[in-house]
Amino acid sequence: MIEIELDGKKVDIVEGSMIMHAADKAGTYIPHFCYHKKLSIAANCRMCLVDVEKMPKPMPACATPVTQGMIVRTKSDKAIKAQQSVMEFLLINHPLDCPICDQGGECQLQDLAVGYGGSSSRYEEEKRVVAVKDVGPLISMQEMSRCIHCTRCVRFGQEVAGVMELGMSHRGEHAEIETFIGSSIDSELSGNMIDICPVGALTSKPFRYSARTWELSRRKSVSPHDSTGANLIVQVKNNKVMRVVPLENEAVNECWIADRDRFSYEALNSSERLTAPMLKQGGEWKTVDWQTALEYVANGLKQIKSDHGTKSIGALVSPHSTLEELFLAGEFMRGLGSENVDYRLRNAEFAGREVAGNIRWLGTSIASLSKLQRVLVVGSNLRKDHPLFAQRIRQAARMGCAVSAINSEPYDWAMPVANTLVAESSKWVQALAEVAAAIALEKGVEAPAAATPGDVAKAIAKSLMGGERKAILLGNAAAHHARASSLLALANWIGGQTGATLGYLTEAANTVGAQLADAMPGPGGLNAANMLGYSSTGAAANAAASGLKAVMLLNTEPEFDSAAGVASAQFLGQCQMVVTLSPFKSNMGFSDVLLPIAPFSETPGTFVNAEGRVQSFHAVVKPLGETRPAWKVLRVLANLLGLAGFDYDSAQDVLVKVVGAQASDISHVPADRLNNACRAPVDLSPASNPPSAASIYALDGTLRRAASLQLTSDGALAGADLNIRAFAEGGYGYAPGNTSHAETNPIVRAMSA
Repeated sequence: MIEIELDGKKVDIVEGSMIMHAADKAGTYIPHFCYHKKLSIAANCRMCLVDVEKMPKPMPACATPVTQGMIVRTKSDKAIKAQQSVMEFLLINHPLDCPICDQGGECQLQDLAVGYGGSSSRYEEEKRVVAVKDVGPLISMQEMSRCIHCTRCVRFGQEVAGVMELGMSHRGEHAEIETFIGSSIDSELSGNMIDICPVGALTSKPFRYSARTWELSRRKSVSPHDSTGANLIVQVKNNKVMRVVPLENEAVNECWIADRDRFSYEALNSSERLTAPMLKQGGEWKTVDWQTALEYVANGLKQIKSDHGTKSIGALVSPHSTLEELFLAGEFMRGLGSENVDYRLRNAEFAGREVAGNIRWLGTSIASLSKLQRVLVVGSNLRKDHPLFAQRIRQAARMGCAVSAINSEPYDWAMPVANTLVAESSKWVQALAEVAAAIALEKGVEAPAAATPGDVAKAIAKSLMGGERKAILLGNAAAHHARASSLLALANWIGGQTGATLGYLTEAANTVGAQLADAMPGPGGLNAANMLGYSSTGAAANAAASGLKAVMLLNTEPEFDSAAGVASAQFLGQCQMVVTLSPFKSNMGFSDVLLPIAPFSETPGTFVNAEGRVQSFHAVVKPLGETRPAWKVLRVLANLLGLAGFDYDSAQDVLVKVVGAQASDISHVPADRLNNACRAPVDLSPASNPPSAASIYALDGTLRRAASLQLTSDGALAGADLNIRAFAEGGYGYAPGNTSHAETNPIVRAMSA
C-alpha cells in the first residue's frame, strides 16, 4: 500500500493502481466517459484530466499510476479548465437532439455537459453525419452520429463477451464504430453494450421511443430463466413492464445480465398472454369465471380420485416456477394422497438421492468461477446455456485458467479451451472414465472403471492435477443424461483425487429451489418419465399403462420443456383431465382447463440459484386481466377440496414453511442440504438416446414468446428445435398431415409462419 494526497485528503491505495481507483476509494467523483471499472483502460475521452503536482500538464486519472506521496487535485482551476476544454471538443460534432434522443434523462454526456459545457459553441462548420447501421433486432445504431468514440462497446465485446463484434474504422472526424462487412451483433450478452454506452449512440431497439426515463418506476426483481439468479431492475410505466436492466450484485451477476434476462419482458405484454380462465366444451374453448373453472377442476379431481384412486393424479411442474409455487404443488398432490409430482422434465434418469434431502448444486460460489485455475465442463454448451457463468470462466481464462471440455461437438465458447474431448453423448461416461483412468495411472491408484485413456483424456487429467483452484462442472445435458448417476459418480472420484470441487451448472432459475421444495415423487410416486410416457430408451408408452388419469401442468409446456417432446401431447391427450396453469395460451391441444397464473413480474416469490442463494422478490406490476398468482390458485383449489394445511395469507408465509425459519434469516440453503456426493456403480454401456437440452431462447415459455429474441441468430436455432421438426415430419406418433394440434398451439404456429 502507498499513500497519496487527493484534494487534501490522505488515501491509502494498492501500488500499481490508477488515480481513478484512489478517487473511487475516497468517494471523489472525477468526470469520465471511456473509463469503466470492469473494462481495460483506454484513456480515449480525456474527460478525467486532473492536476498532479509537479506534472507540467493535466493527466488522465484513469491511466496515471499512483506513486508514494503523489499530490492530486481534481477541483483546481487547472483541472476544471482542462475538463471544460475536453467537453467543448466532445460537443463539437455531437448533434443537439436531446429532446428526441432515447437516452435523454440518463445520458452521461448530457449530465456532464451541464457542469462542464459552455453556453455556446465556437464551432460553426457543419456537424458530421454517420450512416445508419442495422446490427440486428436488439441494438439500435440509428444515431451513431452521437458516438464519442469511448470504445466501451468495443472493449466489452473483446473482454467480457469474448467476441469482438464492434471495432473502430478510419481516423479523426471520419472515425466510426461499426461491425464491418455488414455483420449483426449476435453475442448473448450484447444488451450490456446499451448500458455502458455513455451517450445515445447504442440504444435498445425493442424499447426505442416507448417511454422517457423519468416516466418509469424502478423495481427490483430476479431473473426467472437460467440458474445464475441475475438481479434485475424492472422499469414500469402504466402497470406495464417497459424495460429490464441489471441491478449490480458482485456476488451474482456483477453489473451484467444476459440478453434473455433483458429482452424476455416482451412476452409479458404479448397477445399470447392468457388473461382469463378457459374451459374446453364440445371441442371449443370458452372463457369462464374463476369460480366456474376452479369448481370444474375440484369436482373433476374428486371424481377421478373416487373412480381410479389417488395414484391416478399427477403434477408436472416447471423449475422456472417460484419456490412457493413448487412447494404448494407438491403439498397439493400429497394432500390428495398422491406422490406423483416432478420438476425433472428433461431428465432421462431418475436415480434416487443417495441421502434423503440432498440437493444437487454448483458446488462452489458463483464469484469463485472468476478465479479458477483449472476447470472441466462436461455436457454443456456453456456460452449459450449459462451466459453469465461463461463470462465468469472467460475472466478466469484471461488470467490463465486452463479450460477443458467433454462434449458431443467442439462448441465456440469465445474463450481459449485447452482440451476438448469430443465424443457422442452416448459415450460420455466412457470419455470421463478415460480421464479418471489417466489420473489413476498418474497417481498409482485403482481406477473407478476400466478404460484406456487417449491423448486428450491424458491432457485433461494432467490439467486437473495442476493448479490450486479447480472445478468439475456438469452441464444441462449431463444432468439430463441417461447415465447421469454414472457421470456424477466418476466426477466425484476425479474431484476427490484432484482436489477439484464438483457441481451442476443447473438448468433453470429454480432447479435448486425445486429440490428444496421437494417437488419430486415420494415412495411409489410416478416421475416425469412415467407421467409423460417415455423412458431412457426413448420408448413411448400410454396413459393407461401408467394409470394416470389426471395431470396438472404448472407453468410448463411438455412438448417443449420435456424429454418426451411432442409425443407428450399424444400421451397427455389420453388422460381424462389435463389442467394447465400458465401465463400463456398453451397446451390447448390436450388440456381441458386453462388457468391464468402470474409470471414472475406479477407475483411475489423466491428463486434459489445454482450456488444455493435464496433470493425473494415482489410483484412489479399488477396481474394482467384475471390472472392470479399460482400460489393463490393452488391454495384456493386445496381449500375447495378440503385439504388441510393451506391457510397461507401471503407468499412470505409459504416461504417460512419451506425454509423452516423466518424468511429474513435465510440467504442460502443450509450447507448440510447441499451435497453432490454419489457412489452409484459406473455403467459404461452406451446410452441409447441423446440427452434433452433446450437452446438459449427456447428454455421456457416466456423466452419462446419474446419476439425480438426469436429474431436473433440464436432465436432462429430455437425455431429449428428438434421437437418442432419431429412434429412437422410426423414423428413421435403424429401422422403426417395431422394439423389439428398445430392450429391450437401458438408456438407451432409462430415457428411455422
